[in-house]
Amino acid sequence: MRSRVLILLLFLNWACLVDFSAQVVKPDEKDEVIRVETQLVDVPIAVTNNSGVPLRGLKASNFVVYEDGKPQEIVDFSTTSEPFEVALLLDTSGSTRNDLQLIKRAAADFISSLRVGDRVALIAYNTDRNDGTAFASSEILSRLTDDRTALKAAVERVRTSNGTPYYDSLIQVAEKIFAQRPAEAFHGRRALVALTDGVDSTSAFDFALAKSELTDLGVISFFIKVDTSEFFEENLLGNCELAMKFSLAQVRRYYRTIAARPGMEKAANFCQLGDFERLAISRRLYELAETEMNELANTSGGKVFAAGDLSEARTAFKRVADEIGTKYTLGYSPSNNKKDGSYRKIRVEVKGLPVGTQVRSREGYTARSN
Repeated sequence: MRSRVLILLLFLNWACLVDFSAQVVKPDEKDEVIRVETQLVDVPIAVTNNSGVPLRGLKASNFVVYEDGKPQEIVDFSTTSEPFEVALLLDTSGSTRNDLQLIKRAAADFISSLRVGDRVALIAYNTDRNDGTAFASSEILSRLTDDRTALKAAVERVRTSNGTPYYDSLIQVAEKIFAQRPAEAFHGRRALVALTDGVDSTSAFDFALAKSELTDLGVISFFIKVDTSEFFEENLLGNCELAMKFSLAQVRRYYRTIAARPGMEKAANFCQLGDFERLAISRRLYELAETEMNELANTSGGKVFAAGDLSEARTAFKRVADEIGTKYTLGYSPSNNKKDGSYRKIRVEVKGLPVGTQVRSREGYTARSN
């Protein structure tokens, strides 16, 4: 009898062990986790009535988005009340050097006018030296933060420069400020706000690369375009030793971007340029800058705000802050999931809204490639 009880107990103990072991999943026996990689395309949108007044309180159902003419399913939507991350770029070169305090006040006002929760990074130019040689550089004075006290201190550290590394600073925004994926609250809600004349003089990189990187990240680009052409031209003419000179990069850009005529004589240095050609180069560089700013703004869903001079910058900054505060963002996963590196056109329409409603949005993006 005793032996039977013992056998029964051993059997029950073995059964419990078998049952317990069946519930424990070894690491190599876990179900495989399957992840489907999708590309979410963010589309910032500004909606106004026929008088230009922003429309608030819209819903995802008010929008239809098309990619290359095909309707897409909206899977993400942010209202105008959601926060933004802003890279504020201050051009402190050229004629702006005499108006540094105006720039600082305008920047401080802009930061103060943003909403609670908006985060700002600050980038400006300065003059560095290497072995006694002065050169212009772009400096990050503050990373993204909503600490207004820290940002105010960063604005006070803004200095002037002896050149304009404009393209390099745009790339710096893409690769340093917005390098990391945004937190969920800022998904599709990142903006560049640049106070500049857009005329580059010292960059190692070019506009095409800057545009490509910012566009691929879905950054909305706003420009406060300060007209410095009159000041530049006034100091450009006459004695070549005393005149304000073009950089070598600017002269090369001029000869490269105009229709290079066969047999056209190219000056080797600034003093070989007559007044007529100096004016021609200056005007071409300013035309190019305006074209590039409009191109980047339109492609991203942003806008260019003109400021006749720096005294008008504060008003322009106010308009930019208002624009940021009235942006919607929608997201969709493209029905065309090919990773072919092709450019895809985006079009946004609205429904259920009054006739005359105006929509401005991102114009397109470049698909990933294998």
